[in-house]
Amino acid sequence: MILFVEAECLIYHAQSLKQKRSVVKKIVTRLQNEYNVSVSELDYQDLWQRTLVGIVTVSSDRVQAERVIEHALKKMDSFPEIERGRTNKEWL
Repeated sequence: MILFVEAECLIYHAQSLKQKRSVVKKIVTRLQNEYNVSVSELDYQDLWQRTLVGIVTVSSDRVQAERVIEHALKKMDSFPEIERGRTNKEWL
């Protein structure tokens, strides 16, 4: 089972692309290391305060895949630098 999540996020205090990329990189690295998921910035690379992050996990068990993604999203929400908005889940 493959579970894919797209999360649109706002980074309110970013004043440059460099600051935004620093925040995104920190979040991507932490999620990859702690939850063994694939994470990437998918869109809005040239906007200072907006990003679209994709998270993917692969598991033989649907419940386990959902659990991993939910933990990863909770971790993402714990970062004070961003606010997660629209989030779409899709089974592939």
